[in-house]
Amino acid sequence: MDFPAGQTALAPPTTKPSFIAVAVGTQNYTCGATGTYTNIGAVAELFDISCLYNAPAFGNIQDIAYDIWRVSPPAVTPEEVIALLHSAKTPEILGQHYYVPNPLTGVGVNPKWDFTSQGANAGNPNAFVVAAKVSGLSAPTGTSDIDWVSLSALTGELAQQVYRVDTKGGQPPATCTPGSDPIVVKYTAKYC
Repeated sequence: MDFPAGQTALAPPTTKPSFIAVAVGTQNYTCGATGTYTNIGAVAELFDISCLYNAPAFGNIQDIAYDIWRVSPPAVTPEEVIALLHSAKTPEILGQHYYVPNPLTGVGVNPKWDFTSQGANAGNPNAFVVAAKVSGLSAPTGTSDIDWVSLSALTGELAQQVYRVDTKGGQPPATCTPGSDPIVVKYTAKYC
């Protein structure tokens, strides 16, 4: 995992990753009273890309996935894309990424990586991690890409740390009209 030179916000992992995935999904936002969007979660399918590590395609697999996802018709929902990917010959699907109520306090939401229903971990009730953000930095690739973050496990046995890096898309517009409908913004990222 490569971080931008000179940054100190994201510390290197302290353990070997338990998974390396590319996520294809949406970041979800609601418009607040101040006319700015607030993130209310994400929905994504996680594909195993560990076999690409050290291969030339590893460096830009998230860009390729984003370019395909970006040109899909707006009426196509993430759930429809996920269903289509399940029926096609694709890389192994590791699981799903979405948000759940904070498991410790019940207040707010936290991201979950859930491998309990897919792949080698299917049926293992502990093959998940719910995590909380430890640190982050603006995506070095531009303002339209969501931040890179490191997170620490709250519950689950899938991993102790999770990193979101090499992001593409996912940022909402800078302003909104209070009371407007929630929006979804397509994104891809690597998680490990």
